[in-house]
Amino acid sequence: MEKIEKKNTKSKKKRKNPTKLYTAVGRRKRSVARVWLYNKKGEFTVNEKSISDVYPEVFQKLIWVKPFHLVGVSHPRSKYSATIKVRGGGESAQILAIQLGLSRALVKSDSSFKDPLRKNGLMTRDPREVERKKTSQPKARKKVQYSKR
Repeated sequence: MEKIEKKNTKSKKKRKNPTKLYTAVGRRKRSVARVWLYNKKGEFTVNEKSISDVYPEVFQKLIWVKPFHLVGVSHPRSKYSATIKVRGGGESAQILAIQLGLSRALVKSDSSFKDPLRKNGLMTRDPREVERKKTSQPKARKKVQYSKR
């Protein structure tokens, strides 16, 4: 009996995809930022809007750009693009959650970025949150004044 060799008619072609995707999550107070960082030139969007429209102030831009400056990327839009979904908390907590998410995504893209980001405190999640209000008290710690008589 002759063995019939089957030839694979479908040749497996490796797709070359130069754009890599790095995902990370950043949190601050009640804010949660999910970050998808792409290794391609493009735009940074927050909740389907441009990041410069959502955070137009100069000091806000300095906060989210800081991780890129520390790793030696002076113009993040020329090398990276990102899609960011953020919810919860206030405006300042959201921008700090975005900063942590971008820092974590950069470390996933290149592990040598971890040292400069950690030295500047961008890899540590700030655990402080608002203490809850207790029953029969006006605030979390404030008590009703005690009356002796």
